Amino acid sequence: MITRSAEGKHREFKGIHFDVLATGENSMVTRMSFNTNDIVPLHAHPNEQCGYVVSGEYILTIGKISDSLFSGDSYTIPGNVEHALVVIAGGTIIDFFTPPRKDYL
Repeated sequence: MITRSAEGKHREFKGIHFDVLATGENSMVTRMSFNTNDIVPLHAHPNEQCGYVVSGEYILTIGKISDSLFSGDSYTIPGNVEHALVVIAGGTIIDFFTPPRKDYL
């Protein structure tokens, strides 16, 4: 199945705007759009999450570890592990979830 960029479903999570791009039976792709100083508060979900930083600068906290992310970096967050994100410079992250997040559909 192919999903064109214009066909993405616009959504919002905790004040962050994003598009659900492709959804399969076992995975989901989203394009997250961040503004400078956005904060995604500490939260957890059962879905494993992997991300690729297209642009921007961030501080990602996974469990008790925090680190900076820049364009070209990627990460994995295991399911049910608390995590948070602080946006230093706005940009775009492509996130992959498995299984798909039902609250994003």
